[in-house]
Parts: sequence; C-alpha cells; structure tokens
Amino acid sequence: MGSFWTKAIKSLLILLMMSSPCMAEEVANTPVEVFSNLPEFQQPKLSPSGTRLAFLQNFYGKDEVTLLKTFDMSEGKLYGLLASDNQKVKINWFRWANDERLVVSVRYESKQDHLRYYETRLYSLNFDEQATKPLNLIDWRRLQDPTRDAFHTPQFQDNVISWLPDDPDHILLAVDIDAPLLPTVYKVNINNAKMSRLIRGKLNIRDWIADQQGNVRIGVSLDYESGESRVLLREEDEWRTLFAFNAMKDKPITPLGFAADSNILYYKAYKGNYRTLYKLNLADNTHTEVLHDEGADVDGGLIYSSKTRDAIGIYHSRAENGEYHWQDTRQKFQKALSKALPDVSTTLISFSEDEQTYILFAESDTNPGQYFLGDRKTGALKGLFTLYSELDMASLPKHKRLRYQARDGVEIEGYLTLPTTGEAPFPTIIHPHGGPGARDYGGFDYWTAYFSNRGYAVFRPNFRGSSGYGYEFSQAQMKGWGLEMQDDITDAANWMIDEGYANPEKMCIVGASYGGYAAMMATVKTPDLFTCAVSFAGVSELDMLLYRSRGFANEEFVENQIGDDDDDLDARSPITFVEKIKTPILLIHGDEDRSVHVEQSRRMANELEDYNKTFKYVELESGDHYLSIQKNRHKAFAEMDAFLSQYLTL
Repeated sequence: MGSFWTKAIKSLLILLMMSSPCMAEEVANTPVEVFSNLPEFQQPKLSPSGTRLAFLQNFYGKDEVTLLKTFDMSEGKLYGLLASDNQKVKINWFRWANDERLVVSVRYESKQDHLRYYETRLYSLNFDEQATKPLNLIDWRRLQDPTRDAFHTPQFQDNVISWLPDDPDHILLAVDIDAPLLPTVYKVNINNAKMSRLIRGKLNIRDWIADQQGNVRIGVSLDYESGESRVLLREEDEWRTLFAFNAMKDKPITPLGFAADSNILYYKAYKGNYRTLYKLNLADNTHTEVLHDEGADVDGGLIYSSKTRDAIGIYHSRAENGEYHWQDTRQKFQKALSKALPDVSTTLISFSEDEQTYILFAESDTNPGQYFLGDRKTGALKGLFTLYSELDMASLPKHKRLRYQARDGVEIEGYLTLPTTGEAPFPTIIHPHGGPGARDYGGFDYWTAYFSNRGYAVFRPNFRGSSGYGYEFSQAQMKGWGLEMQDDITDAANWMIDEGYANPEKMCIVGASYGGYAAMMATVKTPDLFTCAVSFAGVSELDMLLYRSRGFANEEFVENQIGDDDDDLDARSPITFVEKIKTPILLIHGDEDRSVHVEQSRRMANELEDYNKTFKYVELESGDHYLSIQKNRHKAFAEMDAFLSQYLTL
C-alpha cells in the first residue's frame, strides 16, 4: 500500500482495535447523560493554506455554551472568537473566506404576532479577533433605501452563492433586500460590508447558482401558488429556459452546480422512478447520464476539488463510504482509506487549497466519530477530536440493514439493532424517523446507542414517504400521514414479534417530529400493540399544522403534503381519538420550537387530562426542535429513561 499509509494508519488501527465491541464481555448501563451530551467538537475546517483550523466546541456543566475557536498550527496559538447559548442565538455554520478571515452564519429566534420563525445573519471576522464584535455583512443602509419595501427585513441573510476564490476579499450573496422572497445578488466585501448589486431579483427566481468562475449563470424560479418552476440560464441579458415543471405535481429537476468548465452543468432528474445525476453541455445542449442507481435515488450534492475547483464526484449513500468519484486521483485516495480502515466509514471533509493537508472523519455503528489531521507530504495522521470521549465504544452494537414485507407486499428497508447483552425476545423500541421526507442510515445514532445500552432492541423502519427509495415511494407521504405510512410502522412492529426479536408485552414506540406524530397515531390506530409511547416535538393536530403554515410562502406546499379537507385532517389526527387511547404516553416539547409549535403537545396533554389518560407532559424551557440546548437534551433523555424503565424493564 506504500509507506504513506503504513505509517499514517498504524496508530489509528491500533486505536480502533482497542475500541472494538468484541472485547467487551458484559456492558453495564452507562449514565444517560453520556448519550445526551452534545458532540464535544463539530465542523472542523482547514484554512486555504492548511496551517489554521476552525471548529466549534461544546462546553458542559454550569456554562453550557458553544464556542467558535481557531487554532494557528504554525504558531501553536488558540483563539476563542464567538460564543452561542444555542437558545436565542446559534452558530449555524462557518467557512474560511481566505487564510485570515472567516464568514459565519448565525441563527436567531424571531416572533411576529402568532408566528414563530428563525432568522439568519451573516458575519465576518479575522481568525484571531477575540472579544470583538463581528462585522455584519448586510450593509443596513441598503435596508433604509426608500425604493424598497420598508416593512420587510430579509429573513435569511446567509445564502452565499460563490466564495470567489480568485477574489478572496469578496463573496456573492443572494438576499431579498429589494422585494420579499425575490433575492437580489450582491457582491459583498467581507472586510467592510460594502455591497454592490449585480442582479436584481426578478422572474420569480428564488435561488441563484454561480459557475466556478463566479459568474451568476442559473436562476431557479418558483410560483408559490401554482407550483410552476423553471430552471433559467442567463445568456448576457437574456434568459433561456432549460427545464420547466410543476413542483407540486411533477418529478422535480434540480441543478446542482457547474464543473470547472463553465459550459458543464450538473443536475438531477428522474430516470424512471429513481433520481439520477446528469450533466448538460450548455454549448451544444447535450445531456449525459453520470450516475444512475437502480433501486435508489442519487441523494447527495457535488464533491469539489479545492485544488482544481472542478466537480469530481457526488455524495451518494449507497456508494462506498457514501461517495462516488469520477476522477481517479480522489477515487484512489478514498479507496486507500477504505482498504486501510475496513471497519469504519471514512470521509474526507476538509482540504487545504493544495490538497496536501486534510481532515479525515472516521465513523461506524460502533464508533461515534473521530476527526484526524492528515499530511500527504509526510504521511502523518494525527488525532484531532473525539465527538463523545465519555462513551465506551465497547457498549455500541452493530446495526443490521434488512427488509421486511408490508401487508400489501411492498418491501420496506429498516435498521435492526440488538443489545450486546440479554437474549431475545427483547424489550423493544420501534423508532420511526422524522421528516417524513427523510430516512435512517447506518452509522452512529445517539438515540439508538442509548436504547441498546438499556437492553432494548431497536428497529428503525424507512416507511413509505421516506426519501431515497424512488419517486413513488417518497410520494406516499402526500396526504398520506396516518395511512399506509402508519401501517408500515405497525407492520414493522409485528415483524419484530413474528421474527422473535421483540417481546410483545414490552414494546414501545418512540419518535420525534413526524416520528412523534407516528408514535401518537399508533396509540389510536393500534391501541393494543404498544406498551408505551414517547413523542418528542410531535404533531397531534394536522389542521393546526396547516393553520401555522399561513403567513409563510410554503402554505400551498403544506396543503399539498398533508391535505386541506378539514374532515380528512381530523380523521388523521391523534388528538381526535384521545378517548380510544389505552397506551401510557410521554410528551416532550420545547416551548420555543419553530418547526412544530408547542401547542401541538400542550393541546394533546389537555385532551389526555380531560379523558383521565395515563400520560406525562414535559416542556423544555427555551427548547427548539433539535434539542440544541445541553440542559434540555439531558432533561429529555432523563425523562425518557425513567418512563421507558417503568414500562419496559422486565
């Protein structure tokens, strides 16, 4: 394999072998706080020179904050730049704009009348600026322009469409300053926030795409009421329609980005039932298939080389290590990593501009994640961060991906995790994911790790409506909440019993967001199946969910997804049938949830109380939809731990 990998991987292999779960004869229950800890480190990124590192660090205890830090590796100096409480303010993401300066996206909670929502702001600051107010990159004089809508403040101000690598003092930013929901493209100086308008918002264009030379070439238009959408190519002062479809009725076509050759545009479209990657040569209008995976959607974004600025691959969950490459250099490098580390999934997440220095992320079902710093010149590979240093990897079981058959013959994929101790049939957790247009994967999952540590078998079904399994499968979510989607979850539970994995007297359904809806719906649709149910931030009342969408641009899309007939919505809402419930329920919800309003759990709790049902309601102070606040994550897991112990302990 060569001297580089023999030297670079040796210490990592020893570390991973020492952490192998087969070395543990018996695993004791780990304190619940170990699983509900936020990851200790997040989002490490290299500066263009590869000599500096930026990352987020979460601190526990009395001062629960997240810090954005930088480390100058050449001088050995560490800097703390920004702090976030993850309540009113949260650091979304950051990026090195050049070797001296970072650009940072920050999320804020906002409220107007009955509407609660998030806003974002974009800031910049030098890598060594400590205790300094960062520069807001929206020049507020633009918001005072008398020609614009005086009552409108852009909600999202962090949509960078080009980092202009040949002009490290500027970025291209798309923001709807001139008119609501019609972003204008500005060239922004990251040192002084001076802005110059390049293209005014027009033609119902909601998204802009620039090529690798920093020229704005593509606009994606969308009519929020009709759903009509067009992908438009800018040719001097003219616009040519490349694709047209209805976003609420047709299979979508999604432009991803340009190759280094500005005439090559990559896009996704459906080939039959599955989303496929294509490239379009704009010079002669020829379309070429790049990647089709019969049986699964190509589900990720483009991978770019920081050295050549060319698109060299795409993230795809069914590819080896989740990446498919069409350029040999990176493909050989990734294959060498996979060969050297066969028991983990390795992802190259950050490179220096010359691609000689890199950050590697290693993860598996039994490894919650480690970051390493690599140097391709010297062959060195050094440990950077462990995400959960208190978590014993010997306590983590592997997941098994399998398929079961739903009642109508449709095959459903899911992930089965059995505890490392005990014997079947196990007390069992059925754990439907949120979304519902999402899906579960293999790899470390802190909810599943906690459940299995407590001796529970866990099954995570990718029920109909989940993404990644083709257009027809995903479209089952459209006005399908509580119908076939719910039946698939019921069938998963019965399959677990039939296969001998689950104790039918000790089975609980636990979910968050849409998964919380599914957990509550299970208590009314199959009242005798589950011993208990847990809903975190779940939807109990569909017509209230629809009501809350009013005032936002996606109201018609919400109607298209969940329906608009009042009687039908009531028939698919758990709150309508509280009288039928026999199952003890734990409801947990954050009082500042901007995705699913806290009233969904409050109203359900009131109904449960009126009918004298067995339940507990826990409200998390300042809590959001993602358990971003450490104390709330601890509280939620502690409540869930006590509740599950009460009903699932043999």
